[in-house]
Amino acid sequence: MISLGCAKNLVDAEVMLGSLMADGMEITNEPAEADALIVNTCSFIDSAQEESVDTILESSELRSVQQPGQALIVSGCLPQRFRKELPKLMPEVDAFMGVDQIAEVSRIVREAMAHRSTQPVEGARPARKKKPAAPKSEINMRPQYVPDVETPRFRLTPQHFAYVKIAEGCNHPCSFCIIPRMRGSHRSRQQADIVAEAKELIAQGVKELNLISQDSTYYGMDLRPGHRRTISSPEKFARANAELSEDAATLCSLLRELNAIPGDFWIRLLYTHPAHWTDELIKTIAECPKVARYVDMPLQHIHDTMLERMRRETDGQYIRDLIARIREGIPGIAIRTTFIIGFPGETEKRFETLLDFIRATKFERLGVFAYSKEDGTRAGGMRGQIPVETKDARCAKAMAAQRKIARAQGKALIGKKLNVLAEKLATDQDLQGADVRSWEHGLIRDTNRRSAKLVDGQYTIARGEADAPDIDGRVYVQGELPVGDFSWVRVIGHTDYDLIAEPV
Repeated sequence: MISLGCAKNLVDAEVMLGSLMADGMEITNEPAEADALIVNTCSFIDSAQEESVDTILESSELRSVQQPGQALIVSGCLPQRFRKELPKLMPEVDAFMGVDQIAEVSRIVREAMAHRSTQPVEGARPARKKKPAAPKSEINMRPQYVPDVETPRFRLTPQHFAYVKIAEGCNHPCSFCIIPRMRGSHRSRQQADIVAEAKELIAQGVKELNLISQDSTYYGMDLRPGHRRTISSPEKFARANAELSEDAATLCSLLRELNAIPGDFWIRLLYTHPAHWTDELIKTIAECPKVARYVDMPLQHIHDTMLERMRRETDGQYIRDLIARIREGIPGIAIRTTFIIGFPGETEKRFETLLDFIRATKFERLGVFAYSKEDGTRAGGMRGQIPVETKDARCAKAMAAQRKIARAQGKALIGKKLNVLAEKLATDQDLQGADVRSWEHGLIRDTNRRSAKLVDGQYTIARGEADAPDIDGRVYVQGELPVGDFSWVRVIGHTDYDLIAEPV
């Protein structure tokens, strides 16, 4: 299997692999040895679609050379989004499956293999001309599937951390986004089911539970009796919360129950929406020591006109007030956010408003994306599309501002102690890529201290509470720490976005 895209897609891949293994199939790391190959695709933006299509075509070409009889199955968001078009455009694929079919993967693989056996082999001379059969295609228009604790799963993450999908789908009307059309409406897992999975993972040695969904702050609202409406704005969400019974499942109740599980581990909250934050959620995070002091909250913009055009359900002042409340209520919190640069209608003045906001707010973690025009979205048909060159220049300008902020924050941490989760021993390639061995970015050099010899020693790559897997920076620690466990370290230097530390 080749899995592309986000952590939510990765969980789908894990479920498919687990289901295949439970049905007696063997997984191999060598594509040429496989009887079937699954490409689990992403289709969020143009670049993701291009990567998915390129991977499918490359897999087909390799098959013709290495394993002509190999079945090729395409799953995930790309066939979900283009369920009618792909079977016609890609006859080399043996089966397409949507996000609703991931638990049925074994049957689909067998059918794809049977389909492949009927296809003419390239280079062979058929006894008579035969029109190739059309690919199998099973894709529901509106996905309803949600995994549960009983679903077989083969984890692809390291032993010490796991992603826990708490909900599927999304109810938000963001004008730039195609996800609700691909993934369906928001549907939460039962709280007891999530907690049961978390307990199993902790028993297996997992030290970090990363809670994921399209909108984690909406968790549980759809589980209310008679729930039929989308609760979008902060005001509507607050009123709906006030109506809930004390035993209703919410993100707060889920965090508190997960926090009560015995053991030494982190709970990391990813993919929150600013419209659905409450004072109770701020209080819950502050009172739950196992919940990492880290919040992932994509804001997308700050200018009121841009937020309105994006249909983000909040305005700039609400966002500023929310950040102030979060920082006041949760001391030491690291806020990660992302912004879309070059959205239709973003004038230079509106972009400067965003840039001023980035400089003033000093986010601990920040990323930017150049707006991608997507067919089927409201924004795709808007006037005022921004040239690629302008978008790229603005992205570079925003990240240059953030780089200065990150350097200052790294410098301020020198001398501080951090609790880190060790990932792996660093290779020379890791150190070169992160520029750790350079003294140009703030590493203290003092010939009278042991830390001056760090450039020649072994390092362990670790993450602090402020560092989500595969997204944020790293902590490079001198020496060998126990991989997959927590250790205390002291910060002695920094690069642009990473920290350099020594064991305490």
